Parts: sequence; structure tokens; C-alpha cells
Amino acid sequence: MQNMTKDPKQTISGAVQAAFSLVLGNQHKDADPVVRLSQNSKFGDYQINGIMGLAKKVNQNPRELAEKIVEAMDLGEFAQSLEVAGPGFINVTLTSATLVKLCEEMDIPTLGILQSNDSHPIAIDLCGVNVAKQLHVGHLRSTIIGDSLARVFERIGRRVYRENHLGDWGLPIAKVLENLLSTGVDLDTISIEQLNTAYKDAQFISKDDVRGLETAQNICAGPHRIIELEEQNSGALPAQERAKTTLVRLQQGDSDLLSSWQKLIDCTMNEVYISLDLLNVKLGSKHNRGESFYRDRLGDVVDKFVDTKLAQEDEGALVVRFKNRKRPLLIRKSDGGFIYATTDLAAIYFRTQELKCDRVIYVVDARQRDHFKDLFDAAALIGWNKTPDSTDVDFKHIPFGSVLGENKKPLKTRSGSTVTLSSLLNEAIARGKAEVTRRSEDEKSQTYGMSSEELSTIGRQIGIGAIKYADLSNDLVSDYVFDMDRMISFEGNTGPYIQYACARIASLLEKSKETSFSSSIIVDTPQERQLVLVLLQYGNVVQSVAKHLEPHLLCLWLHEVTVAFNSFYQACPVLKVDDGAIRGSRLRLSELTRRVIVDGLDLLGIEVPKKM
Repeated sequence: MQNMTKDPKQTISGAVQAAFSLVLGNQHKDADPVVRLSQNSKFGDYQINGIMGLAKKVNQNPRELAEKIVEAMDLGEFAQSLEVAGPGFINVTLTSATLVKLCEEMDIPTLGILQSNDSHPIAIDLCGVNVAKQLHVGHLRSTIIGDSLARVFERIGRRVYRENHLGDWGLPIAKVLENLLSTGVDLDTISIEQLNTAYKDAQFISKDDVRGLETAQNICAGPHRIIELEEQNSGALPAQERAKTTLVRLQQGDSDLLSSWQKLIDCTMNEVYISLDLLNVKLGSKHNRGESFYRDRLGDVVDKFVDTKLAQEDEGALVVRFKNRKRPLLIRKSDGGFIYATTDLAAIYFRTQELKCDRVIYVVDARQRDHFKDLFDAAALIGWNKTPDSTDVDFKHIPFGSVLGENKKPLKTRSGSTVTLSSLLNEAIARGKAEVTRRSEDEKSQTYGMSSEELSTIGRQIGIGAIKYADLSNDLVSDYVFDMDRMISFEGNTGPYIQYACARIASLLEKSKETSFSSSIIVDTPQERQLVLVLLQYGNVVQSVAKHLEPHLLCLWLHEVTVAFNSFYQACPVLKVDDGAIRGSRLRLSELTRRVIVDGLDLLGIEVPKKM
């Protein structure tokens, strides 16, 4: 047999596929054995469920085929027994020696997570801050999903570029800047709230409706409507011209204007960094590469598409057309101006050809699905879907769903405005602090007698952990209802439930007075066996998250290992057991479980309080 992987499922799957090849021929060697942990331990540790589907394909009796597969399987001393059950399932029971060996092999600093030898970096586009606007609840998902994926890739040894693609250039920013300077606002003291208001005002002032006026005149609309539209346009059109003039000055490098522009960015990002710090997200100024970073590259991008005859003129504009759809990708407007797609293509070129990334992941809401399909297809047409060493680039858009209120509609404030991220985080922290303070009044609580400062720190960790876990534990493409009561609960599939279990383990280990947890592992009881079987899945769970870009797989597993530990803790005395060898083994299993949970929560960006 080849060397075993840390998760027995992989070894069993390999043995089954080898048997498929022996019994049915080499053409079936890659058929999925569908190996799962058994739902009921009395039937064994694992169940092989793929025989029935394969039997149908090869027109054989499934139970008879299962018996042939068992006879051909070679697991040596790895398995204690292989039994055919029902219409064609195979139950597998591992030897205790196998479980002990694999568990002890896992109990190393890497926790059994294999490290990648791929030298290509990965770029993850996340957060997506728009300068002069407050972060809203939509940024929560983009930021924490992207950060979690980055942590997972780094955990398996990949280099990751976190790319915060700031909306910091172009006409919208010029409108805000012109409006603020014309009204004499002190940009050295402006707040993010003032800046957010100024952004809305600037867009409103410059919003024209020339087409609406033409329509109103053509249909002979009432004079009041025509006058209203004329007044709107009379103010909007000059405002647009002033903004365009400001943009030209910016593009030409006017030092005073660039200084004022930088103050808008600083004001915005200072507030952003406060939220990112609360969220425990690894994202700072070194990760900011916004529209302004690419502004001098846009002409070259368009020229590359023109030179390769991939760009075609359409009424003065330049577009890229695709064979399988009518919708073209606009890369330059008829007036010569560039748009978001041009900047995004420049970013793709930079990430694949200069940074040499072989995976480029965009964590952006589902409304941008068509935009990214066009971008990725255009990049493939021009050859930017390969790195300079000809490695294929995997482009992925993660189209996450919306955060909903109790009414199942996008989360809004009572006034109907979008919920700001800072208000959401502050509410979560307040709820976390309140819950911790309430529990600390119990004399039996770990937090009894703690200072208000200590309780506040724990409350912040619980509150932020609660909303991050609730978000990440959902299928990313699905909407979910924001329910703070459920999120903050210490019961069920929640962040606090897992954090609390980890704190209990830490307390248990502290009470043991042990400083080294290195006793030999003993697996005698069903609960010990189940805990070990679940722990051994960790490495493959992390690899699955990296492969499928689905953090909820890790959340589900963390809940599963927490449930398994709680069952073990209830059934298997640790400190009160008389046998020293068993006590040492159970302490080691407890310490290994704690380390795995802490590591797994860290991949989600969730902190673990030492006491709760």
C-alpha cells in the first residue's frame, strides 16, 4: 500500500477505486466510491455508497458487485472489517491502531494540512471601497468572504494578493471634489458622514434629464413639467462641465487638486480601517490598488485590443464582441473616455501578466455576474488567461447573495436607507457585551469577577465572531436573514457555540495543571472513536474550501467537531478518571481539538476568547 493520508476517507476511496479497476476494468478506475462517515457507529466507521450507481451503469446486481469489490479490496491492517449491507452498501470499520497512528501523525504544528508547492500567487479582489462613501452591509460579505479565502490559501502555503480595488478615480470622484471645494469645506477636518452626504449631493446636483426634457417637449407635456426639467438641466449641465474640468486637472497632475483628492481617500480609508480592525480582517493600505493605480495603463489596454483586431468601432466607441452572445463589452466610449470595464481589464492584465497569478478571484455581489463573464471572456480572447510561463489562469467570480431583514427583503434601516457597516458592527458588539456581562453574574461562570474592560474585549470577540460565522456558514450564493438573536446564541450552529466549547476546553486543560500533552492516544469508547474520526477530516476540509471556494464547508465541519467533542466530554471523564494513561490520552485529545478549532476559526477570521 502507498503512504496513508491523514483522512482515512482518502485511503478507503483509493482502495475502492483500485478494486473497481480489478473487477470492472481500467475504464472504471476513476468512478466515485462515495465514501461517507457512518451515521450510526454500530454499522462501522465509514460507508461506501457508490456501488449501486456503478452497478446500474455496468448492468450488474449491486449486492453481488459489492461482494466482488470487498473481495478485491486491499486495506491490509488499516481496516478491521469490510461488510456488505443492504442492497449494496459496504461498511468499513478501522482498527484502533490505525486511528491512533493517524491521530498522532496529525498532532503536529501543521495539523495534517498539506502544503502546496505551487509558486504562482493568487489574487483575491475583495471589499471594493468607493471613496467618499460609507461602507454598507454589502461590504461585509465581500470583505469577510475574501479575507477567509485568503487565509485558507495562505494556510496551505500559497502566496495571496488581497486586492482592494478602490473606486477612487474618474468623474464621480471629480464631482464630489469640485462640489466640496466650491462650497469651501475644510477637507482636513471633514468626517465620513459629511463626505457621504457630499457624495450624494454632488451626484444629485449633476444629474440631468436631457432626454426627459426632449420627450416632454415632443409630447407637449404640461408647462410645469417642462419648466421643472429645464431647471434641473440648467443646474446639472454646468455642474457636469465643472466636474469634467476638475477631472482633467486631476489627470494632468495638478498638485493642489491631487492633495485635496488624497484627503478624500484618507478620510474614507481611516473609517474603513476602523471597521476592518473590528472585523479582524487582514486588509490595510498596502492592499489598496484602485482605479487611480491603473489610470496610466488604460490606453495601453485598449491599444492591445485594437492591435490584435479584437476591438471594433461601434458609432465611435470601441467594443469587444463575443461569438456566443449579442452583448458586446464596451472598453472605450465614443468621446474617448474609459469606463469601469477598461480599468478591470487593466487589473486583469496586471494580476495575470505582472503579478503572474494563476487564480484570480472576485468576491463581488451577484448583480455583476454578466460583467465578469464579459471580462473573463475578453481576457481569454487576448490571451491573458495564461501567465507568462503559459500556466492556465482560473478566473472565478463569487456572486454572493444579499443580507436580508426580517421581512425577507434587503436589510435596511427603519427610514429605508442602507444599513452602514459600522452600525451593524456596533450593534453586534453591544449585544456580545450584554450577553457576556449577564453570564458573568453567575458565580459558576468562567468570567465571574472579571473587570468591565475584560468583559468588553470578550463581548467584542463574541459579537463580531457571531456575525462573521453566521455569514460564512451560509451558502455564499444564497441570501440570508440577519437575525441577531440567533447569531449571538450560545446554542446551535453559531459562532458563540463553537467559541464557548473552545473556552471550556481551555479551562479543562488549565485545571489539569499539565504543561505537556504528549501521552499516547487511546481509542476505546465510541465517543473517542467518533471524535478522532472527525478530527482526521480537518486537512481535507481545508483543501476542499480552497478548491471549491466555499467557507461554509469549514463552518459545518467546525460545528461537527464541536458536537463530537461535547459528546466525548459528557461520556468520557477527563480529570476524574483514575487511570493515568487514559487521563493523559483524553487530555491530549482535548488539546488537539482545541488547537484545531482555534486554527479553523482563525481561517474564518474569528477570534477565540480564553474564557467565556
